[in-house]
Amino acid sequence: MKNIMSKIYLKKDVDSINKKINMLGNTRIDAVTFISLRILSTILFALFLVLFTNISYMFIPLFVIIFYFEYYHIFITKRLRKREEKLDREALYFFEVLTLTLESGKNLQNSLELTCKNVKNELSLEFERSLKEVYVGKTLIEALSDMQKRIPSENINNIIMNIMQTNYFGNSIISTMNNQVDYLREKQILDIRGQINKIPNKVSIVSVLFIVPLILLLVLGPYIVSFISK
Repeated sequence: MKNIMSKIYLKKDVDSINKKINMLGNTRIDAVTFISLRILSTILFALFLVLFTNISYMFIPLFVIIFYFEYYHIFITKRLRKREEKLDREALYFFEVLTLTLESGKNLQNSLELTCKNVKNELSLEFERSLKEVYVGKTLIEALSDMQKRIPSENINNIIMNIMQTNYFGNSIISTMNNQVDYLREKQILDIRGQINKIPNKVSIVSVLFIVPLILLLVLGPYIVSFISK
């Protein structure tokens, strides 16, 4: 059945969604299954609107289209964004430990092995997967290159690229890693500052929606009560 469906869907759509799903981490679903579920869910949603709601038939196609695109947003785009943010949070600590391990005199592969043993997070699991691929015959460069296809974070992929280039050309990997760690640290500080700068806007919105009406009610309350009592 899946082979039949794969011939119906456009190859570029299947390849694009497979690429996105590959970045979600450990998931058993593939592009063909996802597209089939998306179409089936949209059809069921349309039937639900027709049979169990009083929505005008003129608006049903609009709701169905919104559901179709929102399905992709919820199950692909939103999850990718969350995973990217999680990996970015984990990156600083992982690469700090990796840099310290490299400074102890170990080569890149041994440093990655030791770092993965001591750091347990989603990023370390991806590096462990790459190391397993090395054990079965791939070169470290090939394994890291394949790892980039599983990582949605541009920051981490740039670091992996720098590691591969440094390892290939024989440059100082410790110097490279120190620069990358400094970049991640500064970026994390800027992100925190950005979140702090957003707080006044959020407080203003809360004030307008809740506090200001409450103050007006307290000030005008006696006048409203006297007016009603007349």
